[in-house]
Amino acid sequence: MPTLPQRRTPDSRRLLRASVLRAERTSTHFVTLTAGGEDLVDFTPLGFDQWCRLFFPREGQRGLRLPTASSTRWLAQHMLMSAASRPWVRNYTIRATRPGEVDIEFAVHGDGGPASKFAENARPGDEVGILDEGIAYLPPAGVTQLLLADESAIPAALAILESSPGLRATVLLEVGARDDIQAVDVPLGTQVQWLVREDDRLPGRLALDVLGQLDLSDPPGYTWVAGESGLATGARRFLTRERGVPKQAIAFQGYWKHGRASLG
Repeated sequence: MPTLPQRRTPDSRRLLRASVLRAERTSTHFVTLTAGGEDLVDFTPLGFDQWCRLFFPREGQRGLRLPTASSTRWLAQHMLMSAASRPWVRNYTIRATRPGEVDIEFAVHGDGGPASKFAENARPGDEVGILDEGIAYLPPAGVTQLLLADESAIPAALAILESSPGLRATVLLEVGARDDIQAVDVPLGTQVQWLVREDDRLPGRLALDVLGQLDLSDPPGYTWVAGESGLATGARRFLTRERGVPKQAIAFQGYWKHGRASLG
């Protein structure tokens, strides 16, 4: 089986400055933030699991200072900023777009993390920066698929479903509360199973348990799995070792790792 591409990057990109227009608590663990501005007229929607670097200010910062480079040099510029002026930066899926606007959905847990605090306290006019990074969901045409996500990857999984009218897939979506379940138009030939975690297990572990019980006598031609690192690596290990799925047929992304901070 040929090696699958790892990512499709934008043809061109620059760091876009925007402002919060709305922030809405939609369920126990989700907040949807809408950002807009003149720069976002240049944002090119790709659908699927399109993701971006989201820059937002630290508490107490006046104004948002952003790197000026849009290539990989932005990271060096970011790290050379003083601690007092350096913004936070995290990776998020573009949940939806409209001319001059984007929606970003945050999974929040009340853990005091900077992104959760920003989302829960965001007000209209708060500044953000957005750097498009493209998409990682790149399946071969016409194959059956398996999609797995914990709450951190629910926005990406739902965006994939909404961008794939001909999809034939089994989809496992794990959330931390029953009201986190979202209505979504499911393509014909796709079965979605919502899994509500009602114990203190780490996110993704329930999805791994259910994965082990699936009938995979006809292995999927492509698997996309994203969320906490243990879910991503655990699913890949199980599928390759126990079900004989080629590694090349699995796209896996650890969006976060329990106990490890993300890029600051």
